[in-house]
Amino acid sequence: MSEMTVKPDPWQALRQFTAARIALGHTGVSQLTGAQLDFQLAHARARDAVHHALDTAHLSRSLAQAWPQAPSPLLLHSAAENRHVYLQRPDLGRRLDLPSRALLLAQRNSTVHEPPYDLAIVVADGLSALAISQHAPPLLQALRARLIEEAWVRAPLVIVEQGRVAVGDEVGELLGAKIVVVLIGERPGLSSPDSMGLYITWAPRVGLTDERRNCISNVRPAGLGFDDAASKLHYLLREARRRQLTGVGLKDETDNVDQLIDAGGRSFLL
Repeated sequence: MSEMTVKPDPWQALRQFTAARIALGHTGVSQLTGAQLDFQLAHARARDAVHHALDTAHLSRSLAQAWPQAPSPLLLHSAAENRHVYLQRPDLGRRLDLPSRALLLAQRNSTVHEPPYDLAIVVADGLSALAISQHAPPLLQALRARLIEEAWVRAPLVIVEQGRVAVGDEVGELLGAKIVVVLIGERPGLSSPDSMGLYITWAPRVGLTDERRNCISNVRPAGLGFDDAASKLHYLLREARRRQLTGVGLKDETDNVDQLIDAGGRSFLL
């Protein structure tokens, strides 16, 4: 094919601002071969991310280094027994299996005379175990640096295989935690097979719906960086504990924090 037959797109300059597939050019009525091959590769990576199995042993070691505490992370499993069931039955991914429930109840009973947990953190594979294995440890390391000077009673870290967002509600309820944060692999896109989401819920219990949560999405080096995500999460955690709520009643105003402080320290919330 001669270069003279390739028609460049006039929006070509905009590609520097996004990973989306825009301004690809064409030859006749056809997409360029390179663009088509790139699309097929991205689609294959997205499919692989959905089916990729979480290496819980490696993740446990990485989390123990990023978030040092005793005991080691608790390994749990949802009611979806395998990936095939998980993808076909989202409801089963929202609940724990019986052995996992028993383990959490035993953990709670062993600490019955201690102060209740302020914070429980759940790490679930979701739809991208790749995102979790790569991004959960550095995000937690950045968050720990912000919490270390504050009085937070932290529950043991929990890893849930074949988990959905709402599985954190059952984990938090069984542990008696005031707040649960779920780190989960998001549905892969054609430019982001490794995106991680963070979901924050006050007073978690089975049956809550999404308007009771706050979400920070697209956490990854090519999206929202770990330091920025940890700052937003830290802010929401502090405000959730102060106001005793999350969800539609709690707004992320971290972009205006500096201006509001300069203006006299008024509430960061709408």
